Amino acid sequence: MNIKLERSLAIFDLEATGLNITQDRIVEIAIIKINADGSREDYHKRINPQIPIPKEVSAIHGIFDKDIEDAPIFEDILDELMTFLGDSDIAGYNSNKFDLPLLAEEILRTGRDIDLSTRKHIDVQNIFHKMEQRTLIAAYKFYCEKDLTNAHSAFADAEATWEVLDAQISHYENLKEDVDFLAEFSKHGDVTRVDFAGRLALNENNEMIYNFGKHKGKTVVDVLKDEPGYYGWMLDADFPLYTKQCLRKEMNRIKAEREAQNANLSLDDKLNALRNKFNTNK
Repeated sequence: MNIKLERSLAIFDLEATGLNITQDRIVEIAIIKINADGSREDYHKRINPQIPIPKEVSAIHGIFDKDIEDAPIFEDILDELMTFLGDSDIAGYNSNKFDLPLLAEEILRTGRDIDLSTRKHIDVQNIFHKMEQRTLIAAYKFYCEKDLTNAHSAFADAEATWEVLDAQISHYENLKEDVDFLAEFSKHGDVTRVDFAGRLALNENNEMIYNFGKHKGKTVVDVLKDEPGYYGWMLDADFPLYTKQCLRKEMNRIKAEREAQNANLSLDDKLNALRNKFNTNK
């Protein structure tokens, strides 16, 4: 094993009803957890998405409505899933853009809160694209010299992703084997994303900014001053729940900061009034 682990690393892959983060649902999840001591644990579950799977999607991953009609719904497996993950860092193929946002969306949809910011996120696809610009099938062939014959099966893809990641570390001298480096290296683009969808980011001053649309690059604070209705529009529009949760937290932080400033100003005003009154009576 080439990677150095201080805590477990969960390599996961999802199959879903489609590619729309806010509308589609998970139908299969597979996780390979590599522990710091090198031991391995597997988790594999099919899930009833409670919506039909389009035939063209079933043709890709091979899961049809009849295959999951008796499977548990996501909410029913959430506790065992989170117990299995524990405090593991997370890796996947295209996971920062698709799998993690979709997983976060499913969790938030159950009414549970989620904070994955304490974990490192390694996106094997981003490493691969920065190094070779290929697909998972090509990556598996290139790094592992094997043919991925069961592509788009969640477990086969997760297995291949783990083998590719392990092989990438030994293949490139400039790839460090620790999770912190790999998570940073596999980030998409130059900005630090706040949410998985990349709609919110941090600028060089560690301020939250909008990372899309007409306000791209502007801080949330500045947009709130110039166009206060933009925040409400985002909450009502078709953005991922995790994006909205991150934005709400920033708004709550801004509100608390302003309330503290107002409280301090009010105290100063009172002190100034007392000083003026004292000077008048002298």
